Amino acid sequence: MRIRIKRFDKDLPLPEYKTCGAGAFDLSSRERVEILPRKIGYIPLNVAIAAPEGYVIFLIARSSLHKKGLMLINGLGVMDSDFCGDEDEYKAACFNFTDQSVVVEKGDRICQGAVLKYEKAEWEEAERMAEKTRGGFGTTGEK
Repeated sequence: MRIRIKRFDKDLPLPEYKTCGAGAFDLSSRERVEILPRKIGYIPLNVAIAAPEGYVIFLIARSSLHKKGLMLINGLGVMDSDFCGDEDEYKAACFNFTDQSVVVEKGDRICQGAVLKYEKAEWEEAERMAEKTRGGFGTTGEK
């Protein structure tokens, strides 16, 4: 699959899949960003991507992001196919959960992008659901 992409800083490489089995590509910070303790910061990821129609790009934290003291504030970012304008740079909204400032350097790999196919649902409203009620969150794990 070929996807149109724009880099804002050409000194940084295009996103890449780091292993032959990787299902997601790494995205890096375009600039140095300092995020104060217990605050949210926005890290520019140096790309605008035109996902093909019927696809979405998910932004997912790299497994090592927590080692920096950061987490994606929204858990998972959804980049719709129509968010692809010339200035629509992807950004990672990160929360610094530590008591010290965290510095992200230019070129640091922050999150991953995964290209996924989706289908839109057509809602069929019902007064009652066909299955019995299971009881809420965590009910299958109760002892």
